[in-house]
Amino acid sequence: MYIWAYEVLPGRVDDFYELYGPKGSWVALFRQAPGYLATELLLDRAQAGRFVTIDRWESSVAFTSFRDEFAEEFDRLDRLGEHLTSHEVLLGEFGSAGQH
Repeated sequence: MYIWAYEVLPGRVDDFYELYGPKGSWVALFRQAPGYLATELLLDRAQAGRFVTIDRWESSVAFTSFRDEFAEEFDRLDRLGEHLTSHEVLLGEFGSAGQH
């Protein structure tokens, strides 16, 4: 899974939901790719305008294949998101810790 953090600009939260929400453009694009499982959008209760997305894929290979196949559309949506946030960062690629 890939976890991203965003700080959304004041007045742009509705636009952010349209792009990153469960019925948004990113999810619509992801659903076209084999290996996509789900996306979860989380709102920080303590800090207004701060969100986290968790994108779940069957494997890192599935995500890499998606990025290769849909590179143009990925870049287009990424550019749209740049105008909605003051900060965006990939927190990392995570997997299940199992029974550590």
